[in-house]
Amino acid sequence: MLGKIKQTKDYIQQKTNFDPEVGIILGTGLGGLADEIKIEHELEYSEIPNFPISTVEGHSGKLLFGTLAGKKVVALKGRFHYYEGYSMQEVTFPVRVFKFLGIKTLIVSNAAGGMNPDFKVGDIMIINDHIHLFPEHPLRGKNYPELGPRFPDMSAVYNQNYIKKAFEIAKERGIKLQQGIYAGIQGPTFETPAEYKYIRTLGADAVGMSTVPETTVAHHMSIPIFAVSIITDSGVPGEIVEITHKEVQEVAQKAEPNMTLIIKELVRSL
Repeated sequence: MLGKIKQTKDYIQQKTNFDPEVGIILGTGLGGLADEIKIEHELEYSEIPNFPISTVEGHSGKLLFGTLAGKKVVALKGRFHYYEGYSMQEVTFPVRVFKFLGIKTLIVSNAAGGMNPDFKVGDIMIINDHIHLFPEHPLRGKNYPELGPRFPDMSAVYNQNYIKKAFEIAKERGIKLQQGIYAGIQGPTFETPAEYKYIRTLGADAVGMSTVPETTVAHHMSIPIFAVSIITDSGVPGEIVEITHKEVQEVAQKAEPNMTLIIKELVRSL
């Protein structure tokens, strides 16, 4: 794996001659943040050695390099999911490459189902912890000391300073924020009412099909992390309705401007 990471990193550096400070992963319906990036280089996933290809509607499949709020960033416009058939190592490969490109912070966004009865559809939730419910772990297999320890401590995955700063930004701008625990599951089906109840009983406030693999790998490599969910549907008993991927995208896009503002100001403060 180390050879592939270095090969991909070398190719990207040769094409872009760019040293990013911040890595960003844009979730379903949340690609609009890319419009705020002053793009200097753009690479299609298909041209990058060892990169997977995003197959999900709403994920465009481009690696963007540019500046956001005065900081150099690299952004995945379209992420990869375990349910697409990729291994966890493939899903998280771009995060490994980000580290080798030199990022000092990882920012991750996603669309999620909300199970906390205090949450409403359209709310923005800052992730302060997670529950790994995938059938495979991204760190399973040979461990490379150059990447991180064999047994990483997971008591503080999400950076508390970033969370505090996000709430300060939201308060200044009059934006309502929630915070809570995100459960990551395989998908691609949306949850049944019984599954929502089960996952809520485990202690999660929101559930989705991404993020946990990427943040686990980033934490393994000691990258500080800020992660945010937009609540696009409700898993609260009595509020559950039939949902489609298109509707998830639409809700995410409506809430995106506030999320974008918070991320921009957070990046500016780094």
